[in-house]
Amino acid sequence: MFVDKRRNEELEILELDIQKMIFEFIGGLGIFLFGIKYMGDGLQRSAGDKLRDILDKFTTNPLMGVLAGVIVTVLIQSSSGTTVITVGLVSAGFMSLRQAIGVIMGANIGTTVTAFIIGIKVSDYALPIIAVGAILLFFFKNKRIHNIGQIVFGFGALFFGLELMGDGMKPLRTLEAFHDLTVSMSTNPLLGVVVGTLFTVIVQSSSATIGILQELFGQGLIDINAALPVLFGDNIGTTITAVLASIGASIAARRAALTHVIFNLIGTTIFLIFLPIFTSFMLYLQGALNLNPEMTIAFAHGTFNFTNTLIQLPFIGFLAFIVTKLIPGEDSVIEYKTKHLDPIFIEQSSSIALGQAKEEVLRMGQFATIGLEAARDYQATYSQKNADTAMQLEDAINNLDRKITDYLILISRSEMSPTESEEHSMLMDTVRDIERIGDHIENVVELVGYQLTNKVKLTDSAKKDLEDMFELTIQTLKDSVTALDDKDTALASKVLKSEEQIDKMERTLRKKHIMRINEGSCTGSAGIVFVDIISNLERIGDHSVNIAEAVLGYRD
Repeated sequence: MFVDKRRNEELEILELDIQKMIFEFIGGLGIFLFGIKYMGDGLQRSAGDKLRDILDKFTTNPLMGVLAGVIVTVLIQSSSGTTVITVGLVSAGFMSLRQAIGVIMGANIGTTVTAFIIGIKVSDYALPIIAVGAILLFFFKNKRIHNIGQIVFGFGALFFGLELMGDGMKPLRTLEAFHDLTVSMSTNPLLGVVVGTLFTVIVQSSSATIGILQELFGQGLIDINAALPVLFGDNIGTTITAVLASIGASIAARRAALTHVIFNLIGTTIFLIFLPIFTSFMLYLQGALNLNPEMTIAFAHGTFNFTNTLIQLPFIGFLAFIVTKLIPGEDSVIEYKTKHLDPIFIEQSSSIALGQAKEEVLRMGQFATIGLEAARDYQATYSQKNADTAMQLEDAINNLDRKITDYLILISRSEMSPTESEEHSMLMDTVRDIERIGDHIENVVELVGYQLTNKVKLTDSAKKDLEDMFELTIQTLKDSVTALDDKDTALASKVLKSEEQIDKMERTLRKKHIMRINEGSCTGSAGIVFVDIISNLERIGDHSVNIAEAVLGYRD
């Protein structure tokens, strides 16, 4: 009886330890992931909206693409984040596939910074660091200090979470099943790769899984022969985020995501072939540089990604060829970049420079027209693809707005004739009008999104009314852009008459919808969506008139 009682107590203690181990591990993992994300967000805010500019300006060749990938990944503390941004930019036509491959390679190098930070071993000071971050967050109003506080708080949370995970993993040394697994991974590297890949796919963060690996190695729970294959698997697993981001995206985006997978698979294959040599090299580095176990894994991570990039960098063209063959097809790409704004024209002739600026303004107008058509299709079909297209085009319009405005400001510093000055003012105003049209298109997309999210139903009569108003507004916008292109005063006059029809239609449809609500055939929520959509279409009509009036010379 005494023996049974003692056995029950031992079982309760073991059960309590397992519960404590699981709670500390998952809680620590949660805090670690929060710390990484929070720190990355703080770094990103400190950098401002420069990430796209970095990727735009510094991807002129593969080597610069790698550098851009490193910088952006260090700024946001996530290779997956950089790859997702890159996939989005490729999808939007902001960069080519070859440029994207360089950025992806750089992202793999940039992500090793987190492992080196962990290797410094400042976990003893995690709580004071969190306290400093909290003070900066809650006792200072300055936005810059607030961002620094977020970085510091996230940095401390990262180490506190890591320490909790480490405490949770300590009892693993007593589990025979874990011991058997590590022995199997030491003798069978492929098993280690599979374990690392699956774990990273589940956690969705290679920084977290490599941090866990550093803790396991630091506590002697896993030897280097098992740790290195797991490390390779972590690098393969991190590609899943970009793969998920590319589902349903453009062909170019899917190719970029597949490149990330192939890049890490090739690297893992090479390193598995030379695993004994790599293991010996890491043990030599550990002894020569007197590295702690955590820093040893950080160096292994850095060496793997740097060497992998060095090996594959000359073959970027070949990688692009492979993924193009694996994912065939032509992609309709929205070209964000300007095509005509060369500063050299400003030095040569203001007139030529204004002509080039006008070409870009017309591209803006075409983007606005296609975007409005996509918004109409989204309202009619509720297909997310149409919403994405409209939002990408709105983004392209904003980008062109900034670039054209900067170019026109440069032109204004040159000497211009009265006619050129008039043309310059007209283009400045037109750019502003088209940018505002883009904003109204975005509003329409968001209203339809709200309608879908909240299951707001429009009657068939309301849908038909919206369809009619969309058609009239789209045609009016098209006519205003064509009138601007051809300086067609007759067409510009037609736009003025069409806008009067839009105004009249907006008033009529508003009254009709109020009647539907009063009759009980339409809900109040549907009424708000309907009225807001037609109001935005009416405003697009107003901006179309502004463009037409500029053609007619009515503008002051």
